[in-house]
Amino acid sequence: MAGALSGLKVVDLSRVLAGPLCTQMLADHGAAVIKVEPPSGDETRHLGPPFDANGVAAYFGAVNRGKRAITLDLTQPDARATLEALLEEADILVENFLPGTLERWDLGYETLHERHPSLIYCSISGFGADGPLGALPGYDAVLQAMCGVMSINGTPESGATRVGIPIVDYVTGYNALSGILLALQARHLSGRGQRVEVTLFDTALSMLVPHAANWLSSGRTPGRLGSAHPNIAPYDKFQAGDGELFLGVVNDGQFRRFCAQVGHAEWATDPRFATNPARVQHRAELRAEIERTLASFKVEEICGALMKNGVPAGAVNTVPQAFAQPHVAHREMLIEQDGHRAPGIPVKLSETPGSPGFPPPEINQHAEEILAEVERRKTRERNDEA
Repeated sequence: MAGALSGLKVVDLSRVLAGPLCTQMLADHGAAVIKVEPPSGDETRHLGPPFDANGVAAYFGAVNRGKRAITLDLTQPDARATLEALLEEADILVENFLPGTLERWDLGYETLHERHPSLIYCSISGFGADGPLGALPGYDAVLQAMCGVMSINGTPESGATRVGIPIVDYVTGYNALSGILLALQARHLSGRGQRVEVTLFDTALSMLVPHAANWLSSGRTPGRLGSAHPNIAPYDKFQAGDGELFLGVVNDGQFRRFCAQVGHAEWATDPRFATNPARVQHRAELRAEIERTLASFKVEEICGALMKNGVPAGAVNTVPQAFAQPHVAHREMLIEQDGHRAPGIPVKLSETPGSPGFPPPEINQHAEEILAEVERRKTRERNDEA
């Protein structure tokens, strides 16, 4: 069955993570994506080890499946002419050059919108093109630092700490996808494309939930609570008898069931713990009580019992342990295809499900067939004119 985006054509000028993730999701759902790289290749091809049998970093493979690849040196006029030819039939362009770069090559939004009025032009950057930080370079961890994400991650002892995954890049990729889909709907109504702009800066600030809202309301600067939640308790990591687990108790009903399950029903009526505001105020005392109690429980047994009783709880797993869970196979969240292994497609559609395309391309792998397609189209156009 064709994917939801089948028939759409995408030219991907992006590199590293946010842009390639966005275009991989488009490819997973049926879009035809051409990845245009500089002659040196996307730098993530070299960000390893580990590397595959062809010497390409696993990092690259994580966000570039389902694409065909060609290299173009856009500093050269003939390469820019080839790109223009690809854009003749494209629906979407995704780029993450430093602002101003494509404008210098006569490939900026205003120019391309005039030449290709139905093209959706998605720009991804660190800070946007203007303003006090306009056109400056940005990477995930730098934005985590600048936008307060690191300040609320870690413990008082550890100091500000980077989130262990490139969360700003990742969410920016999803924001880009959302913007493109919105622009496609608008084009369906108007027939015209538009510019979609997403920045790491905007994304990082928008992620500060509930910390920004807490500060705006109270005036108090959010601090570091380790794995705990500033507004909810117990919502934290705890040590049990044979390992660590996470309790996600969000309401008083769940707390009462948790107390009964661990043999301390009296906690639910203790004035210090009876309501969530009281538990937040007395989180240290509650944590001490819970850890003393959980010391006599095994992680797997207590988590299973709590979940069956409607109390969210889970073992703190390593990455291999996470993918070993039977539910991973049930949800089809591990792709093993033609030597390519990667997390699966997280968005499930009932009528037009996504499907992982061919493995991530080698550099310039499809240049010959892409250029041949361009030439065939030009030949058809000349014949039509004649």
